[in-house]
Amino acid sequence: MSAGAGAGSAGASGPGAVRQFTISTDDDGIRLDRWFKRHLPEIGFATVSRWARTGQIRLDGKRVRAEERLAAGQVLRVPPGGDEAARRPAAAARARPLSPEEIAAARAMVICETPSAIVLNKPPGLATQGGSKTTRHVDGLLDAFITRAGEPRPRLVHRLDKDTSGVLLIARTPGSAASYAKRFASRSARKVYWALVVGVPEPAEGVIDAPIAKQPGTGGEKMHVDFAAGQSARTRYRVVDRAGTRAAWVELEPLTGRTHQLRVHLAAIGHPIVGDGKYGGPGAFLTGAVSRKMHLHARRLIIPQPKAGEGGGGKLDVTADLPAHFAQSMAVLGFDPALSDAAPLRDEVPEKSPEEKKQAARRHFKQARKAARPPRRARGSAKAATRAARPARGPRR
Repeated sequence: MSAGAGAGSAGASGPGAVRQFTISTDDDGIRLDRWFKRHLPEIGFATVSRWARTGQIRLDGKRVRAEERLAAGQVLRVPPGGDEAARRPAAAARARPLSPEEIAAARAMVICETPSAIVLNKPPGLATQGGSKTTRHVDGLLDAFITRAGEPRPRLVHRLDKDTSGVLLIARTPGSAASYAKRFASRSARKVYWALVVGVPEPAEGVIDAPIAKQPGTGGEKMHVDFAAGQSARTRYRVVDRAGTRAAWVELEPLTGRTHQLRVHLAAIGHPIVGDGKYGGPGAFLTGAVSRKMHLHARRLIIPQPKAGEGGGGKLDVTADLPAHFAQSMAVLGFDPALSDAAPLRDEVPEKSPEEKKQAARRHFKQARKAARPPRRARGSAKAATRAARPARGPRR
């Protein structure tokens, strides 16, 4: 059986049977101990280490170390036992079957599906993850996308604020989740947001560079610009259209990923997002027929897909339609959605992450050092040059 399809067993008929798994392409390159954490979490690290040390775990019939990396197609032999009996009841207790209405709501959010991902258009007002007072959220609906027994549960890769709508990527498997998470962390994923803001930013295009930190006295629930102790935060923006001096439609691309970054940055330059009372106060609301809901929408996501096994490489490029209140406010203000497809932002190269900058610096230093070395002479060239410099001998007499 393929391990990518879950932690099932091949030919096992009871709790005392030896289990065998074929390593899937999704798990290619993963460490053995990580494989257990991913597929057999009920078996603890100490047990895995002991089994590996005593030769009870076999990889293609040979002994294997806990830190050794696996390759797709290899066969892993796992002995019976472990902590499975003690941990299974707790895991079963956490599971809650979804109602038909919840399954329908989850399926209605789907924009597209690929072998490695499910892309949703998250509606405003629905939290991404649960909390102490949040029981309805996207993470709680992901079981709706499990289509067969033994299939791994889809996983969140990134988040959107509760009142932010738009593109939300869900990874189908742990392997694809790790791949997509790396893309987000390295800033190779391109995220473009649409927002309606109060007033018109000047200049009409630029980068907001203002560090962000948790605001004291808010219990970490609110952020603010803090040039002394904040974390680096940069946002590229472009005014697409304006309604006089009353409001503007703005394209945003976060170059870093801080909490509430777009909302904090726009409020900091004096142009809060329409409907964002948390950061804009009473001035964030417009009179008339413009909705009082927040107008921030994750319009587009462009991200490289996993190359090995799932997705087949290439880029995933998805766009999410506006929610009803946002589309209505656009119409009230006279904005035409066809004026922007986010191409100006998409064609630019995002700022490299610190790790990418370090790697580029190492490559540059290595090339510079190589270029500074004197060229090597060909073997035997010195002797040939010496012979050529000697005066020719006269004929023997």
